[in-house]
Amino acid sequence: MTITLKQLTYFKALAEQGNFRRAAETCFVSQPALSVQIQELERSLGGALVERHARRIVLTPLGREVLETAHRVLSEVAALEHSAQNRQGLGGVLRLGVIPTIAPYLLPDALAALRASDISLDVQITEGKTDRVLDQLTEGALDACILALPTERDGLEERPLFEDRFLLAGSAARMEAMETHIRPDALSERQILLLEDGHCLTDQALAVCGRGRGHPRIHMGASSLPTLTRLVEAGFGLTLMPELAARSEMALAPGLRLRRFDDPEPFRAIGLVRRATRQPTEWFGALADTLETVGCALMEDARRAV
Repeated sequence: MTITLKQLTYFKALAEQGNFRRAAETCFVSQPALSVQIQELERSLGGALVERHARRIVLTPLGREVLETAHRVLSEVAALEHSAQNRQGLGGVLRLGVIPTIAPYLLPDALAALRASDISLDVQITEGKTDRVLDQLTEGALDACILALPTERDGLEERPLFEDRFLLAGSAARMEAMETHIRPDALSERQILLLEDGHCLTDQALAVCGRGRGHPRIHMGASSLPTLTRLVEAGFGLTLMPELAARSEMALAPGLRLRRFDDPEPFRAIGLVRRATRQPTEWFGALADTLETVGCALMEDARRAV
């Protein structure tokens, strides 16, 4: 009986995607190639792993057992690769997950700084919502993630990088009608626009404003921060803008106006996260130091501009 890592990887993708076509796309192979590997795995194990239906697959009891083992084996293999990278410092490949409300604003300067410190470094970026990149980190598909802290997950090490303050954003007309002193918990009668559910920025904004998802003056639906910015610029409501994004979004939305909240200004903590390990992690500290330097510089620029 011969079972390969490729077979386990393809089977894991099939279980996660629910059908052969999407699994093949995820693995960047043809559907027949993926099907052949699944059939070989079933032949090696002496039983069916999935029930094949017209539009989806369902795991058999054996399939569920194999999936659990596949997760464990692939995670251990990723840990071996990760351990080798620990010994090499930041040389080689760094697989980095970043959430969408950070990626376009931090990465250009951060990647330039990383390349300047190590020209041989190959940084592979995965952008996704918090739960997605954390799942990939836990499974070993990513080496580290940049996101808002805390993650509230076990088995991870978190390194705070910098504070990203929230600003109030709206059209010129709406902002002129605002009071001189603004506190986020005093916005109860204002129309607040937020990103769609699943973005941690939405959860943070709701917490800052002291509102729940069912509040009649809260509307969640924008898929990205640039879309949200354009809606707010057009006068459809107010939103909380991360300071990290302020300069970029203002450059693309000249009608947008930003105001600071009274002290203490609300903020989100941006941090770097990796799997907890007893192995040497010089690369993690070096990466965190670089990101902290870049992030703090961007925050200083933003605070001079707003």
